[in-house]
Amino acid sequence: MPTSDPSFPEGSHPNPTLIPLRLVRVVLRERSDQQWIFLEENDPEKLGQQRGFPIVIGTGEAAEIHRLVTGVTPQRPLTHQLTVSAIKALGSQVLGVDIVDLQSNTFYAQLRLAVPGTDGSLEQEVLVDARPSDALAIALRAGAPIRVAESVLEEVRSDKSQDLMPDEDPDEDPDGEQDVFGLEGDDSESEDDSDLAE
Repeated sequence: MPTSDPSFPEGSHPNPTLIPLRLVRVVLRERSDQQWIFLEENDPEKLGQQRGFPIVIGTGEAAEIHRLVTGVTPQRPLTHQLTVSAIKALGSQVLGVDIVDLQSNTFYAQLRLAVPGTDGSLEQEVLVDARPSDALAIALRAGAPIRVAESVLEEVRSDKSQDLMPDEDPDEDPDGEQDVFGLEGDDSESEDDSDLAE
């Protein structure tokens, strides 16, 4: 039973139905402070029909996620790696991340942690309010699952064949963009109301 008050946004549902997700695409653009990740349902039975959606995230978080999925290890611990190490050092465990709401084009997420109880066991669960980009980077580094509320997925879903990434900027050098497909597994806000920001 979660022990923290996650302070759900007004109007959101405190106990949503949660759908497993996986990260399938990362787009890095050198001349932009808006980077993109794409998530889709992690359900083999829906092969070719998975619902998915993009999230606009910041450059630092996108770079960390890109490092994780490409297997690049920094020489010294960076922010998200340090966070995971600190959680483990305190005797806790990252259980996963849930994207629980979308309001005014902003996603809301929670990091789920197992913390030691009075007897030292990890049966106590704590919910921590987090930006999706930070929560995803931490969960991916910890090898923990990603989930999204069914209501959020239905609001932002797209067919797998539909590309919801932003149109190419005519002033942007296409050579400055890195696009990674076929990934396994599982405050940067957009000023444009057409973008879904974290």
